[in-house]
Amino acid sequence: MGRIGKMIGIFVAVAIVMAVAPALAQVRDAVYRGTMVCDQLPFSVGKSRGAIEVTISGGAVRYSHIVRLRDAAEATPEQGTGTLNSDSVSLQGSWKGANRQYDAKYSGTFVRRHADLKGAQTWNDSGKTITRACSGTIKRPFKIFLPRDR
Repeated sequence: MGRIGKMIGIFVAVAIVMAVAPALAQVRDAVYRGTMVCDQLPFSVGKSRGAIEVTISGGAVRYSHIVRLRDAAEATPEQGTGTLNSDSVSLQGSWKGANRQYDAKYSGTFVRRHADLKGAQTWNDSGKTITRACSGTIKRPFKIFLPRDR
């Protein structure tokens, strides 16, 4: 291959990388849904299982997590924000009920279209501090189901 052929090959390779890079960055922008399972609290019946929804848009991260102390969901969900650093996501939020409240921190790493989250909730119940572990998985829809730029 001559010098011109090599230069054309390099140009084509650079053009492909430049075209693909923005698409890869935008693939994280989506609504991720899943379930978080948290250890039992002294005042609850068994482990809790609640839906979590994480929205990533333009690098901003926010989430909402259903809180269950008994069979029914609490009126107010846990809410928070987060950060996205390459393939890692960190979430930080809180919840406040009538006489209980907690702060939560979760983190995980994306693998393709899902992330496994692990973290803890630090509860304040009538002056007592209780920490419980939580874990779960969030997934985004397949790329073909994501909204397209027009």
